[in-house]
Amino acid sequence: MSNRIVLLRMRKLMVSAVALSLIVAHTGSASAETIFGALAKAYMNNSTLNSERAGLRVTDENVPLAKSGYRPTITGTGSLSYASSTGSRLTTGSFGISLSQTLFAGFRNLNNVRAAKAGVYAGQAGLNNAEQNTLFDAASAYMDVIRNRRIAVLRKRNLAFLEEQVRAADARFEVGEGTRTDVAQAQASRSGAVAQLNAARATAKSSEAIYRQIVGAEPGRLKMASALSRKHPRNLASALDIAQRKHPAIIASKHLVDAAGFNVNSAEGAFLPTVSATAGLSRSYSNRVPGSIISPSGYSNSASIGATLTVPIYQGGSASATVRQNKESLGKARIDVDVARDQVRAAATSAWTQYEAASASLGATRDLVSSAQLALSGVIEERKVGQRTTLDVLDAQADVINAQVNLANSERDIVVASYGILSAIGRLSASNLGLKVSIYRPKEHYKAVKDKWFGLRTPDGR
Repeated sequence: MSNRIVLLRMRKLMVSAVALSLIVAHTGSASAETIFGALAKAYMNNSTLNSERAGLRVTDENVPLAKSGYRPTITGTGSLSYASSTGSRLTTGSFGISLSQTLFAGFRNLNNVRAAKAGVYAGQAGLNNAEQNTLFDAASAYMDVIRNRRIAVLRKRNLAFLEEQVRAADARFEVGEGTRTDVAQAQASRSGAVAQLNAARATAKSSEAIYRQIVGAEPGRLKMASALSRKHPRNLASALDIAQRKHPAIIASKHLVDAAGFNVNSAEGAFLPTVSATAGLSRSYSNRVPGSIISPSGYSNSASIGATLTVPIYQGGSASATVRQNKESLGKARIDVDVARDQVRAAATSAWTQYEAASASLGATRDLVSSAQLALSGVIEERKVGQRTTLDVLDAQADVINAQVNLANSERDIVVASYGILSAIGRLSASNLGLKVSIYRPKEHYKAVKDKWFGLRTPDGR
């Protein structure tokens, strides 16, 4: 009679848990956040990504700074003085304007502008890479929250099941159908389940904090995501080919090679002559006290124009050291291209193999969950007729919960790996994913400032 009561309680508990999960799924489906919504928020709100965008705007200003070497420098001057001595007083003043223009600087201005532009192009590719990394991190954080919350729910259900086993073991022991060992085993399993539940809840809270950091919003109800297999290349070879041609990290490293090469040319320009032109206009004024021996009062105008040729002979070795240093930087930049290629190749291969492994294990894990649940039901029935012990039931339940946790991990891994493939080949962008966001276009800021001659306000009005 006691076995029937325990079985009825277990069935009621399982039915109520299933009903609760269905109610939560139904009520949360209408307002649940999707992974694309989370990625859109990360694209707009992520502080690290916004810092990268601000850094690129700083880099954009290097171009007008370099172009200023082509432009004239205009300076206004003015002076006023008063002198007094015995029997005389004199007031003098002058004002004027001077202009200086570099005509030739050993091609340094030209190469500085080219280097600045290459740096901007590298920064734009680097920002694209940062955006893709942020979107991948957001997808990982999204799936981590779903998985860890799910595991916490599983651990809670497991604890409820084991508490029922403790009550059942106590009931059987009281009527002489069980032993103290059965009770102790059930209690030990329940204590372990309490520790696992607390750890699972802590892990879920930690993943929620990481989600908040990356996405910029608290994780509410999250809807389970699907893998992006439809956006994948046909095979690994195709993925590697796309990655080597399109990945922004490789593109950025190539632009940095260009910038380093122009820096070498600019440094070599220090050995060439410099030609500059100057022009000036000035007006002077003097006023004497009547009876003074100083020259009469009046105005005088003057104008000047000239050119200066400067030929470097020896600069103490600094120019030579700068050229050598920039050449070494150029060599390092070329090596960094190979480093970027190797890193991208490894990332693409790893993401592809992880996706294949997750795809292969997902079906097997689902079968494992079904088999483990059937085995648990069978063990419970066999225990009622004395063919199984409490330890057998506990072991079967442990197999079920482990299989369910593995399933949660597999479903998370396949989604994250699918996003990892797109990130590794350089296609995890807001436009490619169709995110509902205002796409940040760094070229607009660059075009707004690259030819500015003056002005203190930034393009956004600051």
